[in-house]
Amino acid sequence: MFLRPLALCLVLLSLAACATNDLAEPPAPLGDFALGLNIAVADNIQMVPISRPAEPKDWEAAIKKAVDDRFGATRYQGSKLYNIGINIDAYALAPPGIPLVASPKSVVVITANIWDDAARKKLNEEGKQFTVFEGLSGDTLVGSGLTKSKQQQMDTLAFNAVKRVEDWLLEHPEWFGMTPEQL
Repeated sequence: MFLRPLALCLVLLSLAACATNDLAEPPAPLGDFALGLNIAVADNIQMVPISRPAEPKDWEAAIKKAVDDRFGATRYQGSKLYNIGINIDAYALAPPGIPLVASPKSVVVITANIWDDAARKKLNEEGKQFTVFEGLSGDTLVGSGLTKSKQQQMDTLAFNAVKRVEDWLLEHPEWFGMTPEQL
């Protein structure tokens, strides 16, 4: 009886141990992409009840850092500038809870837009909204409020959110003068 829950926990922990930071790998193909403006706005951010509070400026800094880490000149060195704008809509940062009983997960909701800088044209008609969770890891299994600081939670959410933005951009190779076969 006790072996099944224990086995499940071991499997989940081993999967969590496999999670890696993909920024050390070569960047995804985005044609002649170079990051132009990196805009993060949290003017109207909403905090979901039961969250740790965070300042809008701290969210903006976390998102801007994640965008620069993923799309900046250390990874993309093309000659065509693209501007990325992200609005941070809402968040919940897990507070400390009772492990495995009430261990809330952290989440952030963002809306992303991308512009061709030279053409001064927005490439997506409407902002693309993403709801992003921390993901499963050894730190979040018992609730990240117990194992991570507020800043660590924000950094993890920002990393995951900007990764989702990259995945979205890869769904639109035509924005970067590429065909799906070139991806």
